[in-house]
Amino acid sequence: MSSSNTESWGSRVGLVLAMAGNAVGLGNFLRFPVQAIQNGGGTFIIPYLVCFLLMGIPLLFVEWSMGRFGGKYGHHSTPFILDSMSKQAFWKYIGVFGIFTNLAVAAYYCYLESWTLGYIWHSVAGTFDGQTRDEVANFFTNYTSLSDAQPIIFWVICLLLNTWILSRGLSGGVEKVAKIGMPLLILFGVILAIRGVSLQPGTNNALYAGTDGLNYLWTPDFSTIWSPKVWLAAAGQIFFTLSVGMGSIQCYSSYLRSRDDVALNAMSAGWMNEFVEVCLGGAIVIPITVGYFGIDGMLELVNKVGGLGLGFRTLPFLFQQWGPFLAIAASVMWFGLLFFAGITSSLAMGTPCMGFLQDEFGWKRENAAWAFGATVGILGLPTVLFFNYGVFDEYDHWAGTVSLVVFAFFEIILFAWIFGMKKGWEEITRGADIKVPIIFKYIIQYVTPVILGWVLIASMPANWDKIMNTGLYAQIAAATDPAVIANLEKTIMYQNIARIGLLALWIGIAVLVYIAYRKRLREGRFTH
Repeated sequence: MSSSNTESWGSRVGLVLAMAGNAVGLGNFLRFPVQAIQNGGGTFIIPYLVCFLLMGIPLLFVEWSMGRFGGKYGHHSTPFILDSMSKQAFWKYIGVFGIFTNLAVAAYYCYLESWTLGYIWHSVAGTFDGQTRDEVANFFTNYTSLSDAQPIIFWVICLLLNTWILSRGLSGGVEKVAKIGMPLLILFGVILAIRGVSLQPGTNNALYAGTDGLNYLWTPDFSTIWSPKVWLAAAGQIFFTLSVGMGSIQCYSSYLRSRDDVALNAMSAGWMNEFVEVCLGGAIVIPITVGYFGIDGMLELVNKVGGLGLGFRTLPFLFQQWGPFLAIAASVMWFGLLFFAGITSSLAMGTPCMGFLQDEFGWKRENAAWAFGATVGILGLPTVLFFNYGVFDEYDHWAGTVSLVVFAFFEIILFAWIFGMKKGWEEITRGADIKVPIIFKYIIQYVTPVILGWVLIASMPANWDKIMNTGLYAQIAAATDPAVIANLEKTIMYQNIARIGLLALWIGIAVLVYIAYRKRLREGRFTH
């Protein structure tokens, strides 16, 4: 059976914007500022940029060139892209992570993405007008507790919108959204960043200057710069922000022609993401928060509420200090840029799953898109219904963090040591519109695998504690209120169910990959 997959990119600009949109996500604006704040501001930036150069860019080169290589053989998902690079059969099952991660992350990511639509609605409707700080914060608690049907309605709208755009294809759907969404995201971000940095004491109830936040972000404390905690956080943020280790980059680049550039495209998408994250993401949340709470107040607030708390519990209240018109405008721009950051990423998560169904089972694009949407809806429903029991966080940890590092480690080993660095370097540089520094050849082969291995090993104790629910059992031991103990026990139960469900998903995809492989053998289709 021949594949029904005849997708292609309409333009290079559209490809780069779509790739940048894949990388630019909610983490650029919600996770990065918190990581910077919790790890010393300027102290965090130096390890962060080092990890970008030694791990981020090498992985971008590897994943872009792997995707283009697999695309030559008609592969548009990681199981058979990886299989095409080695004669050892088990690599196709390592490639399962490239479908699993996208499905599992999309399952909770679309719910988070839908919050932005809800908040735009409530901002325009004036819900936050005149509310106190606690009332705005409690709105988020009530929203995620499903006090009414609105969150589910916006979540369904978000699922349907993602599915419909995916059904329109790469050039007719994903690329068009990227060409509209990315420029608007940058425009909204620049306006909010200028407003945040220009805050002055005594204006709009601000107590401090917004520039104090920038000084905090760009002034390193060299006494703590060698802390392993800071470097581990920096490496983790690079994974999260670039969408490496997911399989979506390989899928996008698999639609390139064999001599299309991957080096400059990878650099362009990567540096655009860094601009959005560091220059915009760091210049909105931190200066605005510092303007009203000061450095110490911001540190205390972040440790209490985290990134989601700053973005959804705190900023809507602070925008209200700017007057009725600016409050609505700032809220629409803030949640609007979060929505565009979210949807360009979630669309990228759909393409590997669709590519697999089209390549291996001959599904039409529209059917594959709706299958993805339905699967994400089923998988995501527990994160909606049991958000307050930590199911959302379980998905995020195992699929959105651990799975990325595991897959990236194995793919760099495959590329540099199994496929071979000589052939790998030829893939990276073939048709390149820039001269790739030769140093990256050795970084990819030696440095990046060591960093990834260190990240895996260093994170094992925390992952084991999470599996054993160590923290939750400690809370149960310290609690005296029967209602609190019952709630914690319920949380453990739901989190364990979530883990079992994620494991079952991985196994189910692996079974489909095996069926597809046997089907290829019967039809005389080969992976190389």
